[in-house]
Amino acid sequence: MEKAALELLINLLEIPSVNGVDNEKNVAEYLAEYFRQHFIEAKVQYIDDTHANVIAFVPGKNRHKTIIWNGHLDTVPYGNLQEWVTNPSGAVEKDDRIYARGASDMKSGLAAMVYALCHMPEKPECNIRFLGTCDEERGGLGAEKILAQNELGDGECLLIAEPTGMKLGTVQKGCLWLELLVKGKTGHGAYPEKGINAITTGSQLATQIHEYVSQYSHEISGKSTAQVTMIEGGVAPNMTPDTCRIIMDIRMVPGLTAEMVIDRANDAARQKALEFPGLTVQYKILNHRRPIEVEETHPMVVKLGQILQGYGYDGQAAGVNFFTDASVLDAAGTRQVLLFGPGDPALAHQPNEYVEIKKYKDAILVLQEFLQNCDFGKRR
Repeated sequence: MEKAALELLINLLEIPSVNGVDNEKNVAEYLAEYFRQHFIEAKVQYIDDTHANVIAFVPGKNRHKTIIWNGHLDTVPYGNLQEWVTNPSGAVEKDDRIYARGASDMKSGLAAMVYALCHMPEKPECNIRFLGTCDEERGGLGAEKILAQNELGDGECLLIAEPTGMKLGTVQKGCLWLELLVKGKTGHGAYPEKGINAITTGSQLATQIHEYVSQYSHEISGKSTAQVTMIEGGVAPNMTPDTCRIIMDIRMVPGLTAEMVIDRANDAARQKALEFPGLTVQYKILNHRRPIEVEETHPMVVKLGQILQGYGYDGQAAGVNFFTDASVLDAAGTRQVLLFGPGDPALAHQPNEYVEIKKYKDAILVLQEFLQNCDFGKRR
């Protein structure tokens, strides 16, 4: 297994698929051909000149039960190349690790799934529908295309190979990118009381939103968070700013919804308008992904945890702060979603990203054993 498995991972890492820069469809085409070479039904779902998904289907012993496997094909940009000790566009083996952009997030998980499916010792217990999706790091274009063309199937369980460090990712925080457009009143900088400072007011509103969001926590995934990630405003050094645009990145644990955040933001804006007549505040949702949670007692979680313990891992539940394609693929909340992958979530989007070779190999073995025990699911 060792040489062939590493070869697949290295080949994937050396196909550039930086979101917004490279042709992600090249990864989809490579994987479709890899599946076909191993006698697995696969096709490429083209979206545009640079984007495509890969879809494969592996029939199981019980043709009436299906589990969906998912991984994304794209990576984030390389960032500052001076901070890398290796070339991020090439896979470098060093100190029992593979370094490259995407090594942790998430081509190692993607490769582990594909290799496990293509080198099964026997037919899996149930059907596996594999979805390799593009554009996960930005807008979820690939996942949306899957839904639009009814390619998801009806498996009730969804396993996603995002980096979890070989833990069971049972909780995903939701994400809300919230834009605040604040309009006040300009005036001379020497007479601030005669104007309405949109920057100051907008900052106060953002602070109130942060304080509200921070009250919500989860025993596994920790606290909800909210921070200002972009701010624009101001006319001149000696003028009260009459407009301000603020963007907030809000990560929500289960129990906190986007609707709750917007309601609280509107309440805060109404109070500010009473304090400063003439002030207007508008909110716009730039991106919204709901929180996701699967019960630790679900058969998929229990079985995968037992298998992990057999390979020396703790098999405990963990939470992740980032969003995944699950919030698009399971927008209605009708499927059970579990994250599991060999990558380290702390290395995602960082320079000198790597995956430990042992964890990558172990992930393949875990997934292959899981295939022989996936005796749960829904009709295809």
